Amino acid sequence: MMVQKVTVMKIGIVSDSHGEVENLKDAVDWLVDGGAEKIIHLGDDYDDAEGLKIEVIRVPGVFSRYYKDPEIPNRRIEEIEGWRVLLTHTEQSHENDLPTDIKPEEVIERREVELVLCGHTHIPKIEEKGGILYINPGHLKKKDKKGYPPSFASVEFTREKVDAKIIDLKSKEIILEREMLKP
Repeated sequence: MMVQKVTVMKIGIVSDSHGEVENLKDAVDWLVDGGAEKIIHLGDDYDDAEGLKIEVIRVPGVFSRYYKDPEIPNRRIEEIEGWRVLLTHTEQSHENDLPTDIKPEEVIERREVELVLCGHTHIPKIEEKGGILYINPGHLKKKDKKGYPPSFASVEFTREKVDAKIIDLKSKEIILEREMLKP
């Protein structure tokens, strides 16, 4: 009998660190201790992630000076364990987009991605809409005007499924969780 090994890639997702470097480091330390192989920073002060001892994939926030630089991708599609994943600060197109930017609505409508990782709202969310999983890890600010505590996400990818969790920064308790099978 042949036993097939299932490979798992664990990714940490952070967004909207807004200069709260200690909170970012706390989240990343927890993620790395839990086996994260990479971190994705979805913008608003992604320079906060400089110097971390783990690979960081970044997209800028829509009001960042980097967002107007055509050399820096504002959105990107990555393949992770066979899943096509859109990395974007905003879930939809934004007035600050460059003409060459990926349009989230278009790649979603054409089913070019299976996951959308986004930030911007500071509201943690894991939601499946139309067979696409949307994950917003929340924010890492000490205090936020919308009332949500600082949080981040941990996502495990296998070829067959994605298991996403959003974790409260202070208590390290899971506040949202969702699993999605490959369509």
